Amino acid sequence: MNITTTRKILRFILTPAVVLITLIIFYQGENPVEKLKEKYAGSNSQFMPLMGMHIHYRDEGNPSDSLPLVLIHGTSSSLHTWDSLVNRISPAKRIIRLDLPAFGLTGPNPGQDYSLGFYNRVIDSFLIRLNITRYAIAGNSLGGSIAWHQALFTPEKISQLILINSGGYPKKQEKGNIGFKLAAMPVVGTLLSKFTPKALIRKSIEDVYSNDAIITDELIDRYFDLLLREGNRKATIDIFKNPSRPEPTRIKTITTPTFIIWGEDDQLIDVSNAYRFKEDIPNSQLLVIPHSGHVPMEETPEPVYQAIRKMFAL
Repeated sequence: MNITTTRKILRFILTPAVVLITLIIFYQGENPVEKLKEKYAGSNSQFMPLMGMHIHYRDEGNPSDSLPLVLIHGTSSSLHTWDSLVNRISPAKRIIRLDLPAFGLTGPNPGQDYSLGFYNRVIDSFLIRLNITRYAIAGNSLGGSIAWHQALFTPEKISQLILINSGGYPKKQEKGNIGFKLAAMPVVGTLLSKFTPKALIRKSIEDVYSNDAIITDELIDRYFDLLLREGNRKATIDIFKNPSRPEPTRIKTITTPTFIIWGEDDQLIDVSNAYRFKEDIPNSQLLVIPHSGHVPMEETPEPVYQAIRKMFAL
C-alpha cells in the first residue's frame, strides 16, 4: 500500500471521527424551566398563564403610579436587560417588564407564531389582565419594533414611546451579530438548536457591546442558560427562518410623543437609523450616546435614565 492510499484511508476514517467528537463536545441539552427559575426568577418575579404560555414578568416600583412604564427587550434577551435602568427609575415609577415568548423563562409559543402582530396581541392581553389601560412603552431592538407597532395597534392606550436602538428600517451594511447570522442559515441554524458552543454566545455578546471590558462571565452565563431553556433555541431559529418585517412607511403615521435613544457604536442597527426615526416621527426627540453599543440601557444606563427622567419629569 503506497503512502497516498494510506492517507486517503486515514482521512476517510478520521474525518467522521473528528466530526463526531466535535458534535459531542458542543452538544447542549435543554435546561428545565423549573431549574432556571431557581436561578433567574427573582423575588419580584411572577408568572401569568396566557395564550398557552406562562409569561414571566416583574411588576415593580411605585404602585401608586397611574401611568406605568412597560419595557420590551430584544432578540435572544430577557427582562434582565433592564436591571440597571429599573434600579434607577423604580423609586419614582411603576415599571412592568416581561420575557417575550421565545425568550427568557417564558419560553416558546405553542402556536409557533412570532410575528409583530402576535407580540402586539400578547402585550395587549397581558396588560389587560393587569388592569392597565394606559401606559408608556420602551423597547430595544426587536422590542423597539414591537413597541412602535404597539403604538399603532392600540394608540389610545400609549402615552409615550421610547425607542432604544430600535428595528424598523431595512438593514444596511452593518457588521451584525455572528450568532444571528449563523441562526439565519438553514442548515447551520438547525444544528445550532442542538449544538451551541458557549464561545459563540460570548462572541455574539461582544458584537452587541461597544466596550468588551464590561462583559462578565455572569452575563454570558445568563444569556447561555436562558437560550438553553426548554424550547427557546428552536423558537429562536423559527424567528430567524421567518423574520418579522416592519413596514417603515408606517413609522411616519406614529403620533405618540416619542423619545429616540441610540448607542452611537451600534454594529447591529446603524446609528443612521436614529436620525431616520427622528425625521419620520413628528415632534420626536433624539439622544445619541457616544461609546455605547446596541444595548445602551445595559452598557451606559445613566444617560438612558436621565433621558427617561426628563421625559417623565421625575
